[in-house]
Amino acid sequence: MTAPLPRRLLAEGLGTLLLLAVVIGSGVMAERLAGGNVAVALLANTGATVAGLWVLIEVFGPVSGAHFNPAVSAVMAWRGALDKRELVPYIAVQLVGAMLGAWLVHAMFDMTIVQWSAKLRTGVGQWIAEAVATAGLLLTILRAPPARVAPLVAAWIGAAYWFTASTSFANPAAAFGRLWSDSFAGIAPASVPAFVVAQLAGALGTRRR
Repeated sequence: MTAPLPRRLLAEGLGTLLLLAVVIGSGVMAERLAGGNVAVALLANTGATVAGLWVLIEVFGPVSGAHFNPAVSAVMAWRGALDKRELVPYIAVQLVGAMLGAWLVHAMFDMTIVQWSAKLRTGVGQWIAEAVATAGLLLTILRAPPARVAPLVAAWIGAAYWFTASTSFANPAAAFGRLWSDSFAGIAPASVPAFVVAQLAGALGTRRR
Protein backbone atom coordinates (compact mmCIF):
# COMPACT_ATOMS: atom_id res chain seq x y z
CA MET A 1 0.00 0.00 0.00
CA THR A 2 1.77 3.13 -1.23
CA ALA A 3 -1.15 5.57 -1.30
CA PRO A 4 -1.06 8.49 1.18
CA LEU A 5 -2.88 7.87 4.45
CA PRO A 6 -5.80 10.26 3.71
CA ARG A 7 -6.51 8.42 0.46
CA ARG A 8 -6.34 5.05 2.19
CA LEU A 9 -8.68 6.23 4.95
CA LEU A 10 -11.13 7.49 2.34
CA ALA A 11 -11.00 4.10 0.63
CA GLU A 12 -11.58 2.25 3.91
CA GLY A 13 -14.47 4.49 4.91
CA LEU A 14 -16.14 4.39 1.52
CA GLY A 15 -15.57 0.67 1.12
CA THR A 16 -17.08 -0.09 4.52
CA LEU A 17 -20.02 2.21 3.77
CA LEU A 18 -20.72 0.36 0.53
CA LEU A 19 -20.26 -3.05 2.14
CA LEU A 20 -22.85 -2.26 4.81
CA ALA A 21 -25.14 -0.78 2.17
CA VAL A 22 -24.94 -4.09 0.30
CA VAL A 23 -25.51 -6.22 3.39
CA ILE A 24 -28.35 -4.19 4.88
CA GLY A 25 -29.93 -3.06 1.62
CA SER A 26 -30.09 -6.55 0.15
CA GLY A 27 -31.63 -7.72 3.42
CA VAL A 28 -34.34 -5.07 3.21
CA MET A 29 -35.10 -5.90 -0.42
CA ALA A 30 -35.02 -9.64 0.22
CA GLU A 31 -37.38 -9.41 3.17
CA ARG A 32 -39.84 -7.32 1.16
CA LEU A 33 -39.84 -9.71 -1.79
CA ALA A 34 -39.57 -13.10 -0.06
CA GLY A 35 -43.14 -13.11 1.27
CA GLY A 36 -42.09 -14.20 4.74
CA ASN A 37 -39.80 -17.01 3.57
CA VAL A 38 -36.69 -16.43 5.68
CA ALA A 39 -34.60 -19.01 3.82
CA VAL A 40 -35.24 -17.29 0.48
CA ALA A 41 -34.47 -13.91 2.04
CA LEU A 42 -31.20 -15.18 3.50
CA LEU A 43 -30.24 -16.74 0.16
CA ALA A 44 -30.76 -13.42 -1.63
CA ASN A 45 -28.91 -11.56 1.12
CA THR A 46 -26.01 -14.02 0.82
CA GLY A 47 -25.74 -13.73 -2.96
CA ALA A 48 -25.68 -9.94 -2.90
CA THR A 49 -23.11 -9.87 -0.09
CA VAL A 50 -20.78 -12.31 -1.85
CA ALA A 51 -20.91 -10.36 -5.12
CA GLY A 52 -20.59 -6.96 -3.46
CA LEU A 53 -17.71 -7.99 -1.20
CA TRP A 54 -15.78 -9.50 -4.11
CA VAL A 55 -16.11 -6.28 -6.11
CA LEU A 56 -15.21 -4.01 -3.19
CA ILE A 57 -12.06 -5.98 -2.35
CA GLU A 58 -10.93 -5.85 -5.98
CA VAL A 59 -11.61 -2.10 -6.22
CA PHE A 60 -10.22 -0.90 -2.89
CA GLY A 61 -7.62 -3.57 -2.14
CA PRO A 62 -4.84 -1.88 -4.13
CA VAL A 63 -5.49 1.41 -2.30
CA SER A 64 -6.06 0.56 1.37
CA GLY A 65 -5.88 -3.22 1.64
CA ALA A 66 -9.68 -3.40 1.67
CA HIS A 67 -9.91 -4.37 5.34
CA PHE A 68 -13.38 -2.87 6.00
CA ASN A 69 -13.04 -4.61 9.36
CA PRO A 70 -11.35 -3.57 12.64
CA ALA A 71 -10.41 -7.18 13.40
CA VAL A 72 -8.58 -7.47 10.08
CA SER A 73 -6.84 -4.12 10.61
CA ALA A 74 -5.77 -5.14 14.12
CA VAL A 75 -4.23 -8.39 12.90
CA MET A 76 -2.48 -6.59 10.05
CA ALA A 77 -1.06 -4.05 12.52
CA TRP A 78 0.08 -6.88 14.80
CA ARG A 79 1.86 -8.54 11.86
CA GLY A 80 3.47 -5.30 10.67
CA ALA A 81 1.46 -5.05 7.45
CA LEU A 82 -0.21 -1.88 8.74
CA ASP A 83 1.60 0.86 10.65
CA LYS A 84 0.37 0.59 14.26
CA ARG A 85 -0.07 4.37 14.32
CA GLU A 86 -2.63 4.02 11.54
CA LEU A 87 -4.77 1.40 13.31
CA VAL A 88 -7.00 3.83 15.22
CA PRO A 89 -7.71 6.01 12.14
CA TYR A 90 -8.50 2.88 10.12
CA ILE A 91 -10.96 1.64 12.76
CA ALA A 92 -12.54 5.09 13.13
CA VAL A 93 -13.33 5.45 9.42
CA GLN A 94 -14.58 1.86 9.27
CA LEU A 95 -17.05 2.48 12.09
CA VAL A 96 -18.25 5.79 10.65
CA GLY A 97 -18.56 4.24 7.19
CA ALA A 98 -20.58 1.33 8.57
CA MET A 99 -23.06 3.67 10.27
CA LEU A 100 -23.39 5.83 7.15
CA GLY A 101 -23.97 2.71 5.07
CA ALA A 102 -26.98 1.83 7.21
CA TRP A 103 -28.32 5.37 6.91
CA LEU A 104 -27.83 5.32 3.13
CA VAL A 105 -29.96 2.18 2.89
CA HIS A 106 -32.70 3.79 4.96
CA ALA A 107 -32.69 6.82 2.66
CA MET A 108 -32.91 4.62 -0.45
CA PHE A 109 -35.82 2.58 0.92
CA ASP A 110 -37.73 5.54 2.42
CA MET A 111 -37.18 4.32 5.96
CA THR A 112 -36.55 6.36 9.09
CA ILE A 113 -32.91 7.36 8.76
CA VAL A 114 -31.80 7.03 12.40
CA GLN A 115 -33.15 3.93 14.09
CA TRP A 116 -32.04 1.05 16.33
CA SER A 117 -32.40 -2.63 15.69
CA ALA A 118 -34.66 -4.62 18.01
CA LYS A 119 -33.33 -7.99 16.79
CA LEU A 120 -31.63 -9.78 19.68
CA ARG A 121 -28.83 -12.11 18.63
CA THR A 122 -27.40 -13.84 21.66
CA GLY A 123 -26.37 -17.17 23.12
CA VAL A 124 -23.20 -19.25 23.38
CA GLY A 125 -23.82 -20.87 20.01
CA GLN A 126 -23.89 -17.53 18.22
CA TRP A 127 -20.78 -16.31 20.04
CA ILE A 128 -18.88 -19.47 19.06
CA ALA A 129 -20.13 -18.98 15.51
CA GLU A 130 -18.74 -15.44 15.39
CA ALA A 131 -15.34 -16.60 16.62
CA VAL A 132 -15.28 -19.35 13.99
CA ALA A 133 -16.45 -17.05 11.19
CA THR A 134 -13.87 -14.40 12.05
CA ALA A 135 -11.02 -16.88 12.45
CA GLY A 136 -11.89 -18.43 9.08
CA LEU A 137 -12.01 -15.00 7.47
CA LEU A 138 -8.55 -14.07 8.80
CA LEU A 139 -7.06 -17.42 7.84
CA THR A 140 -8.41 -16.98 4.32
CA ILE A 141 -6.94 -13.49 4.05
CA LEU A 142 -3.56 -14.54 5.44
CA ARG A 143 -3.16 -17.82 3.56
CA ALA A 144 -4.86 -17.22 0.21
CA PRO A 145 -2.72 -16.46 -2.85
CA PRO A 146 -2.80 -12.64 -3.28
CA ALA A 147 -4.51 -12.80 -6.67
CA ARG A 148 -7.32 -14.93 -5.24
CA VAL A 149 -8.04 -13.14 -1.97
CA ALA A 150 -11.20 -11.39 -3.22
CA PRO A 151 -13.09 -14.46 -4.48
CA LEU A 152 -11.94 -16.66 -1.61
CA VAL A 153 -12.91 -14.14 1.07
CA ALA A 154 -16.29 -13.61 -0.60
CA ALA A 155 -16.79 -17.38 -0.83
CA TRP A 156 -15.92 -17.87 2.86
CA ILE A 157 -18.39 -15.22 3.96
CA GLY A 158 -21.09 -16.69 1.70
CA ALA A 159 -20.55 -20.16 3.14
CA ALA A 160 -20.44 -18.85 6.71
CA TYR A 161 -23.80 -17.11 6.23
CA TRP A 162 -25.23 -20.62 6.12
CA PHE A 163 -23.09 -22.86 8.31
CA THR A 164 -22.79 -20.53 11.34
CA ALA A 165 -25.56 -19.89 13.82
CA SER A 166 -24.93 -16.15 13.69
CA THR A 167 -25.01 -15.81 9.87
CA SER A 168 -21.40 -14.64 10.00
CA PHE A 169 -20.96 -10.99 10.85
CA ALA A 170 -17.21 -11.69 11.38
CA ASN A 171 -16.59 -7.94 11.60
CA PRO A 172 -16.95 -5.47 14.50
CA ALA A 173 -17.70 -2.65 12.06
CA ALA A 174 -20.49 -4.70 10.49
CA ALA A 175 -21.96 -5.35 13.93
CA PHE A 176 -21.77 -1.64 14.71
CA GLY A 177 -23.34 -0.64 11.39
CA ARG A 178 -26.12 -3.19 11.64
CA LEU A 179 -27.22 -2.03 15.10
CA TRP A 180 -28.43 1.16 13.39
CA SER A 181 -30.95 -0.72 11.23
CA ASP A 182 -34.15 -2.36 12.46
CA SER A 183 -34.27 -4.59 9.40
CA PHE A 184 -33.52 -8.16 8.28
CA ALA A 185 -29.77 -7.77 8.83
CA GLY A 186 -30.00 -5.80 12.07
CA ILE A 187 -28.66 -6.61 15.51
CA ALA A 188 -29.86 -5.11 18.78
CA PRO A 189 -27.31 -2.81 20.46
CA ALA A 190 -27.36 -5.01 23.57
CA SER A 191 -26.15 -7.97 21.48
CA VAL A 192 -23.21 -6.16 19.89
CA PRO A 193 -20.59 -6.25 22.70
CA ALA A 194 -20.60 -10.05 22.99
CA PHE A 195 -20.41 -10.37 19.19
CA VAL A 196 -17.40 -8.04 19.08
CA VAL A 197 -15.62 -9.92 21.89
CA ALA A 198 -16.18 -13.22 20.04
CA GLN A 199 -14.96 -11.72 16.77
CA LEU A 200 -11.79 -10.37 18.38
CA ALA A 201 -11.19 -13.72 20.07
CA GLY A 202 -11.44 -15.45 16.70
CA ALA A 203 -9.05 -12.93 15.15
CA LEU A 204 -6.60 -13.22 18.03
CA GLY A 205 -6.06 -16.90 17.33
CA THR A 206 -4.87 -16.15 13.78
CA ARG A 207 -2.46 -13.30 14.43
CA ARG A 208 0.68 -15.46 13.92
CA ARG A 209 -0.60 -17.62 11.07
